[in-house]
Amino acid sequence: MLTRRHIRVKVMQSLYAYAQSHNNNLKGEEKFLVKSMDGMYDLYLLMLDLMVSVKNHADHILEKSKEKHLPTEEDRNPNPKFINNRVIVMLEENERLQSALETRKLNHWKNDDEYVQILWESLRESQLYQDYMSTRESNFRQDKDFAIAFLKEIIAPNERLYEYLEDRKLTWLDDFPLVNTAIIKMLQKLKPQGTEDSISKMYRNVEDEEFGINLFRRTLLNDEMLGKEMEGKTPNWDKERIADIDTILIKMGICEFLRFPSIPVKVTINEYLEIAKEYSTPKSSVFINGVLDKLSKEYEQNGKLNKMGRGLM
Repeated sequence: MLTRRHIRVKVMQSLYAYAQSHNNNLKGEEKFLVKSMDGMYDLYLLMLDLMVSVKNHADHILEKSKEKHLPTEEDRNPNPKFINNRVIVMLEENERLQSALETRKLNHWKNDDEYVQILWESLRESQLYQDYMSTRESNFRQDKDFAIAFLKEIIAPNERLYEYLEDRKLTWLDDFPLVNTAIIKMLQKLKPQGTEDSISKMYRNVEDEEFGINLFRRTLLNDEMLGKEMEGKTPNWDKERIADIDTILIKMGICEFLRFPSIPVKVTINEYLEIAKEYSTPKSSVFINGVLDKLSKEYEQNGKLNKMGRGLM
């Protein structure tokens, strides 16, 4: 689930926090980095479970309606289309998801079920739900489109949910849009014959798992050297005018050039440009691109780049 870009963002945040704290607790900040990445995966699992929880809440209400003293025809024979949504049921039956929720003790929606009810009411009153429930038939594609729209239009914009997540874990505020995007991409790829692999693991492989800590350590421990590499490469910018985030992103980029031989130069530059667009000033991406592009060409000319494999320049 955690892509290299997610990991780079987490490293950037940890380096910024370390610089602002003015302490030398490297181990403490490393623990915060690991906990922050772990927390992002928790949020990913919780958002998937939230969709299931809303579906189960709706199912419970339908069952209670049947027990009314004078049930209507709709009460006796409700439209089960939402509670039978193939995609949400697939999440509910996914053993990897359910096992991860249990192992990590992520029972938020059982303990704080008021948010499940809030989202159910918001969904039930929406045009999205009315259109979906206007018939009793659907196919997998329609169920998938509805599940994606449910996340995008009902869950993601909900202010009460946003406030709840902010109260539970501060880092989730930055994680929320990234996690929602990851879930949408996952849902878009789902096939009717979904497998356990539909739910992503926390890391794609061992290399990604080690990447964050290595990037954090190598950037921080080589901070003075990386700062000197920047000298003279920003002639039109006073040091005081360069945003702190920009400095950190450039140092991380230089570190990848010199200390991560398996990462292509173009990948490094593109990744930090995209992060700068999201987290720094409007002009930052242009500035960072200029510095990193100039340095990469200099390193190539003087033999400082040691990239392994074909096409890594």
